Amino acid sequence: MKVSLIICTYMRPEPLSRLMDSVMLQSKLPDEVLIIDGSTNDDTGSRFRESGNPIIHYYKVPKEHRGLTKQRNFGINKVAPDMDIVAFLDDDTILEKEYFSNLIKAYKSLPNASGIGGVATNENRWGLKENKDYDKNTFYTFENYVVKESSRNILRNKLGLASNVLPSVMPAYSHGRTFSYPLTSDNYPVDLLVGMSMSFRKKVIDSIKFSTYFEGYGLYEDADYSLRALQYGQNYLATSVRLEHHHDAAGRPNKYTYGKMVVRNGWYVWRVKHPQPSFKNKLKWYQITILLTGIRFLNIFTTSERKEAFTESMGRTVGIFSLLFNKPK
Repeated sequence: MKVSLIICTYMRPEPLSRLMDSVMLQSKLPDEVLIIDGSTNDDTGSRFRESGNPIIHYYKVPKEHRGLTKQRNFGINKVAPDMDIVAFLDDDTILEKEYFSNLIKAYKSLPNASGIGGVATNENRWGLKENKDYDKNTFYTFENYVVKESSRNILRNKLGLASNVLPSVMPAYSHGRTFSYPLTSDNYPVDLLVGMSMSFRKKVIDSIKFSTYFEGYGLYEDADYSLRALQYGQNYLATSVRLEHHHDAAGRPNKYTYGKMVVRNGWYVWRVKHPQPSFKNKLKWYQITILLTGIRFLNIFTTSERKEAFTESMGRTVGIFSLLFNKPK
């Protein structure tokens, strides 16, 4: 199977260089690497424009194609027609050596797969269960594994607002669990793939593009795309497809804009999967959204990043009220 890799980047030459070093050390190289650069300077271009490597193709996009969603669509249009799989990676990731080899194995073993995502090992908090009882509000168990819930999930569990489905599957009221699965090397059926490490069969890429609703930073555009990809098959998380994700801060929006995006883009993606939710599920969505906004506001008093917590909570609050008068379309 032939793999095309698309890496969209913006003002991150150092993280991108580290990622590309890990790509070139793969046991199975991708058949082409498309670097789609939206930077406003030439720091990235000076490193990759004349790489001399025939599989690397560098594109500096004009202003009208700048932004994650637009750059991903720009990259899709450059994919060679004979590719079987189109993979996407964030530019602040580093791959394990068998990343593409295991990705191909996963697709071969899953003929109904529409898309397959990988797992960030440095963010994976699962451990083996011990011979003891676990508080269901504090710990989430799956098969022989256990993970400690975040403080916001602990509160949701206590209030009866927890997700009622497996991780990376979207409940009828959205707001599912966002952590992945234990590193078993198994493949797990999911709804949502994460943009840091996701891939789709070429037939999916040929049929649908990333939504123009998600501009700029494009928060949740990966969720929107993976939900729409379900019409072509099942999405999977392949825990043998491994990498590290280092969350470089460059290129991210300010906290007010981010907070507003969390609410409005979250509402949009929820309605992609559940366009006609029941009154009960609508109520639950708003209850959870307001709860999470309140928790973020309380971070003003519980963390050292007080300004960021206040600004983001204000963005979330404005996002909630904006839904009363101007819902995303």
